Order: sequence, then C-alpha cells, then structure tokens
Amino acid sequence: MKLSIIIVNYNTYTLTKQTIDSIIKEDHYFDYEIILVDNASSDGSINKLQDKFKNIVISKKLHIIINKDNLGFAKANNIGVKFARGKYILLLNSDTVLKENCLEKCIVRMEKDKNIGALGCKVILANGELDHACKRGFPTPKASLYYFLKLHKKNPSKYGQYEALHLGEDDIGEVDSITGAFMLMSKLVFDEVGGLDEDFFMYGEDIDLCYKIKECGYKILYYPEAKIIHYKGGSSKKKRSRVIYNFHEAMWIFYKKHYMKKYSFIVTLIVYCGIKMKYLIEMFKNLFKSI
Repeated sequence: MKLSIIIVNYNTYTLTKQTIDSIIKEDHYFDYEIILVDNASSDGSINKLQDKFKNIVISKKLHIIINKDNLGFAKANNIGVKFARGKYILLLNSDTVLKENCLEKCIVRMEKDKNIGALGCKVILANGELDHACKRGFPTPKASLYYFLKLHKKNPSKYGQYEALHLGEDDIGEVDSITGAFMLMSKLVFDEVGGLDEDFFMYGEDIDLCYKIKECGYKILYYPEAKIIHYKGGSSKKKRSRVIYNFHEAMWIFYKKHYMKKYSFIVTLIVYCGIKMKYLIEMFKNLFKSI
C-alpha cells in the first residue's frame, strides 16, 4: 500500500462526497486507501456516504470509522492514521477537491528526496485566490506583529515572514509550515514526531506538526506543481463563535508550547494580551454580523 488518505467528516456530506469523488475519478498508478473518520455528525452524512460509496467500501478501498463524540480534528486524524497501511499518509480536508494528477505529482516528488518530512501543494480558494495557509512561516512574536500591523503589505520581503512571502506562490521551495488541508508525509515521520498534538481541538495542529518535523531535521516543502481547491470552513460555518474561540486558543497553546521559554515575561504578556484583544475584536464583529 503506497498511500493512505485520511479525511475527517463532520456534517459535510456534499463536500466530503465531492472530495472523495475527486480522488476516485482518476486511475492512480499506485495502491491507495481512503480512511474516513466521522466526528459524530448529526446530519446523517455518514450513512449517506456509506450508501453512496458502498462499492469502494466493499472493495476495502474506503474504510469508515465512526466516533461517538466530536473529538476534534487532531484526535480524529490520529485515529485514522492508526489504521493506515500506506507508506505515505495524506491528511486531506473534507472541503477540498484534487486537481489533475495531484497525488501522482506529490508522490513522485516525495520519493525523489527522502529528507522531505512533509509536502504541501498549492491551495486555491473557491474565489481563485491563494490560500496563504498553504505556505507559512512560524508565528513568532515578531512575525505575528508584522502581520498584525499589516507591514507585510508595504514591504513583503522584509516583513512577510508570516506568509512566507520570500517564496512566490508558483515557486517550489522550503517553508516553515504548510496547511493541514493537504499534508503529505511518510507514516514513519508522522510516528517519529508523535503525530498531531491533541491539545489542539481545531486549528494550529498543522503548524505544530510542521514545527516538530523541522525539529527532527526534515524539510517542509511547498510544491505548487500540484494543486487543490479548498472550499474553506465547510465544517465550521454553523458554529462561528466556537470556531473563533478555537482559532485563538490554538495561538496561545502553540506559543506556550514552543515560545514561552524563549521569551521574557514582558513579551509573553504582550502576546497574551494581543491574542485576547484579537479574540474580543473578532467576537464583537461576529456579534454584529448576526444581528
């Protein structure tokens, strides 16, 4: 088995169906399996998916795991990886569509360089713009401040670390982090770094995983020769306030884990207050949107 594709479903029947369709419509030269992990969906989506793809369930190309509770993105993916038989694993969002030969291109590139710890493709949003999460720098206090103050718009080369603006969107190169919407790596590397940190319920777990991979001496490669479309936020639109909380909580978890010991108390206090202020601003804006 060459590749195990892990997809987490949460109340996204139409999107998940679209994602799986984009995988199986092509004739891949390698053996692969899809492991679909359902996070206690309440919309009947998993039953509809079982019925829609019953042929590939029977052929054991699609395996379905049903969680009794919503365990979050990180834990659900870890569960899926435990069942994976592939040499490589692909963490793939349920709101994505693979473009032509995406998987083939990525596998070939991975096998050319054994020091690639994780590979990400070019991710395009539904509006045709680049999803900047597909190539990022780590959110150090300095990089985050530049981004928050929008200095990267004035001088991308000097202040664009947060979005890895040193690298063009069509240029192949190393970055700090890629998005968990499409993250390809060997199962050996995933296991070596301990998988996804389950302290992250949603958001941040992909950056944390990349941080651990780089700490082990591997490269994170942005590979725009392969492309996907990302219909972003498909599983999180219905609980907007919870999404805002999870996003900002992930920022603080990441800082505590990787940066708190490296910076002074004053810097940590500024970071904490900055995250809280941004959280309150987003909640305030969200409140007015719902009125």
